[in-house]
Parts: sequence; C-alpha cells; structure tokens
Amino acid sequence: MFLTLLLAAFTLLTSSSCSTDDDNTTTVPPQTYVLVHGAWQAPYVWNTVRANLEKQGQKVIVVELPGHGADNTPTHTLTLDVYRDKVIEAMNKAEGKVILVGHSMAGMVISNVAEKVPSKIQKLVYIGAFLPESGQSLGDLALLDPGSQLGGSLVQSADHLTFDVKSENLTHLFIGDGSQAAKDLVVSNYRPEPAIPLDDKVTLTSQNFGSVQKVYIKTLQDIVISPAFQDQMISKAGISKVYEVNTSHSPFLSKPNDVSDLLIKIGK
Repeated sequence: MFLTLLLAAFTLLTSSSCSTDDDNTTTVPPQTYVLVHGAWQAPYVWNTVRANLEKQGQKVIVVELPGHGADNTPTHTLTLDVYRDKVIEAMNKAEGKVILVGHSMAGMVISNVAEKVPSKIQKLVYIGAFLPESGQSLGDLALLDPGSQLGGSLVQSADHLTFDVKSENLTHLFIGDGSQAAKDLVVSNYRPEPAIPLDDKVTLTSQNFGSVQKVYIKTLQDIVISPAFQDQMISKAGISKVYEVNTSHSPFLSKPNDVSDLLIKIGK
C-alpha cells in the first residue's frame, strides 16, 4: 500500500514538473502583419519581407489597393475611403489585432483605417510614409516638403484622373540605392497613380486615431519624402518610437532584411 502511494506521488510530481517546463517554453503567438504598398507600386514590393516574416512564424496579409497591381477598378471611382475599406476587409480576415504597416502614400490610408477601426489595430507602422494631421490630404503634405524631388517629375493625365512619373526619373526617385533587378521590378510593374485619393482629406480624432500606438521607420536617403519632412511629421504626431534604415524611398526592395528585422522587433 505504501509503495503504491509513493509511486502515485512520484507520478504526480513528475507530471507537474513536465507541465511547468512546457509553460516556460511556450512561445508567444505570432503577430499578424498587414502590409500596404504606396503610390506607383503594388503588392510585389513586399515579396521578400513577407517571406522573411513567414519564415519566422509570423502571419502576413498583403493588401492590393484598388487601381494598383492587377486590380482594374475604374480610376474615377477611387477615393481614400475606398482604399481604407479595402484594407479593413483584409484586416477582418485576421483573428485579433494586427500590426498595420503603410509605406509612402499608404500612410494616409492606414491613418484613415485607424480612425475607422482603432480597436482592430495593435500598432501602426509608417515606413517613409505620409503622416497627416486631421484635415490634411497627401497633396497638402507634399507641398510642405521642399526637400522632395518628386514634384518636378509628375505629369498629370489630360482627364486629371492619374499622375505619371517621368520614366527617366522613376528608379532614381524610388529605388536609387537598389540592385538592377530591383529597379527592373519597379519599372516592369509600373502603373499611373490614381489622382483623386491624393487630394482626399482625412478626419482624425484623438479618441480613435489618437488612441493607436504608432511607430515610424525613417528612410534616410529618401528624395520622395525627405528625411527632414519625415522628422516634422513625426514630431507633430508625437511619435516616440522611431527607427531608421539607410535607404532610398523603397527599403523593402533595397534592404528587405533590415525592414523584416525591424518589423519583428516592433512586433515584440
């Protein structure tokens, strides 16, 4: 009888010890990253970053904004709210909160999303992106950046529905520090940019947009959104978590591993 009780106690102790070890080695559930491309680009820009994140066990959703990539939504129907709703649709496929990442023009989009569904967002991450105040459009912000070299390369269509970037300046502006393969990718996937959303103003409140934690990744060689203007937007938004990549405007193409590492760090 005594031996039976002793064996039972030993079994219980061993089971308890194993359970404790399992608890100590339990990994944190992966984050879900929702990646939103900027103007004149499309989901392809995130391919390497996406692969890197997924290799590390993260969940990734890449958004194709209407009127970009393979999407043929009529240009005259596009607005900033249409972009917003597309991102929200993608976010709703994820369980729980997401880390919402926007590049360049998509800074306007993710800000608009945060105003609409702040409870769905764990963090907003701006990568070389426009970061508006309430009442501003991308066009308004662009006029405040004397360090940008983009304006002189823009050509508006006759119907005023799209903007082109002069072909001779495209890679210099967007991927000046990239490999030839990266530059070829930008050229081969190029499409004119819908114009209407660029003039749409955002309405942002402290209760919604202001309640979401924000992180900014500066692009130090950027000549589309100058580093000095990035600093101004960061300061006005009161963002304290700021990281840097020593790249031109498209760091996910020129230094994708650096971007992936920062996103993992931000997600911890």
